[in-house]
Amino acid sequence: MTAATASPSAYTPRSGGSRQLAGTGTLLRFALRRDRVMIPVWIAVNTLMVLSMPNTLKGLYATAAERADLIRQMETNASLRALIGPVFDDSLGALTAWRVGVYAGALAAVMSLLVVVRHTRDEEESGRQEMVSSGAVGRRAPLTAALLAAAVANGVLALLITGGLAGQGGAGALAVGLGIAGVGMVFATMAAIVAQLTESARLARGLTAAVLGAAFVLRAAGDSATDDGSSVLTWLSPLGWLENLRAFAGERWWVLLLFAAAILLQGVVAYELAGRRDVGMSFLPTRPGPANGRLRTAGALAWRLQRGSVLGWSIGFFAVGVVYGGLTDGVADLVGDNDNAREIFQRMGGQSGLTNAFLAAMIGMLGLIAALYVVASVLRLSGEETSGRAEPVLANAVGRLRWAAGHLVIAFGGAALIMLLAGLGFAVGYGKELGPILGACLVQLPAVWVVGGLAVLLHGLVPRAIVAAWAVAGAVLLIGWIGPALDVPQAVMDLSPFGHLPKLPGGEMAWGPVLILTGIAVALVAGGLGALRRRDLVT
Repeated sequence: MTAATASPSAYTPRSGGSRQLAGTGTLLRFALRRDRVMIPVWIAVNTLMVLSMPNTLKGLYATAAERADLIRQMETNASLRALIGPVFDDSLGALTAWRVGVYAGALAAVMSLLVVVRHTRDEEESGRQEMVSSGAVGRRAPLTAALLAAAVANGVLALLITGGLAGQGGAGALAVGLGIAGVGMVFATMAAIVAQLTESARLARGLTAAVLGAAFVLRAAGDSATDDGSSVLTWLSPLGWLENLRAFAGERWWVLLLFAAAILLQGVVAYELAGRRDVGMSFLPTRPGPANGRLRTAGALAWRLQRGSVLGWSIGFFAVGVVYGGLTDGVADLVGDNDNAREIFQRMGGQSGLTNAFLAAMIGMLGLIAALYVVASVLRLSGEETSGRAEPVLANAVGRLRWAAGHLVIAFGGAALIMLLAGLGFAVGYGKELGPILGACLVQLPAVWVVGGLAVLLHGLVPRAIVAAWAVAGAVLLIGWIGPALDVPQAVMDLSPFGHLPKLPGGEMAWGPVLILTGIAVALVAGGLGALRRRDLVT
């Protein structure tokens, strides 16, 4: 379809604001009910990541001398500033804002864009919005409900973070909470605009995520150039605004006006666009079929649908691998004589020397993130089914297993590809040990596949509860990210499949756990596909 404006009957600029927003409350309650699992999981992961940091940093940098040495290291290490950002003060609160602020803001942005796109373009793409709009629902009610749902999620996140950090200083805690929520709402309104421009929910999510990636790159480039966040590139990024709030370091409250202005401006643009198009239409024209080339198989169709996602994840993992690899030689200088920091790296990456422990820890972190990729890719099956697009494919000479296999090959094979590219990136950045690094990356795959296998099983057995796959991935990420820093019991770490993998490079290769996890993944996929064959399609 091409872009189209609304007909006079659909767009009535003289109608009152209350008529335009009719049904917003009902749609908001419905949106929060639908996201009753996804939103709490995102909030819990983000909150626990932030609130666990003060105690971790207290153990790492217990004395003023250690904290002063850290600040000197950050002032002279442009690569670490690009990765984390500059340090503005040596208090625990300021170090917490420095260590996790940018990443917490990015997580809030991802949560927000997913919520907004799900309740706007996803609803239109599936045809449900047209049915809802046939009732007493105002033209701008769906968009308003989606933005309010994102606002509720970010508001709860801000309250929890502010309350949890209040012991470090009330003003700084409020600045951190408002800044993280502000980043979330900036990308919520950005997603609202993109959802009006594109006809595909997948494209809307991808484009908004690309803007988030660009914001991270701008901030990283600016922070690598200066040690005080003053670069123009840093100020061009909402993540840069977050760090320039300077929580716990003489707060710059006026920076919040930048968040407010961006949210207001983008919200106005989104509302104006929403009022000028028909339901299901878009402002960016979509090329009508047939697609270039031939799609002879269900697997070829799956590749056509998911190739953009695979490309984006591949580029991202390679780039992150290069950055982390470049930091490896300097990790000994950063840790120095700090025994607590050394112990955390060893809990994450093994006892085989600091450099190998750092490499193993960072590769393990990328494995955890690869689990998010495999869940998102498996859930594409659910999206194709609930949108009704799977039904015409299956009406032809295509069985359910062939249809599902096309997407699963991309999900599980794509995970192998991005981990392989991450290993190549590490080798490029580090400049040595290509073989051991590639082996360490590939050994993460059985755990990644177990998380993907759980998603396949959920899709086959309880397709309406498929969102629980995100809860599993979030729990695994939380255990792997925060567990070593808090020195949680090994029994808790063993709840994650990643807790059973050998610590490579440097450690001994243990084939037993790797083969067992691979077998579990195969059994989960087989169970999910078997259930998919027997059940009715979800519509």
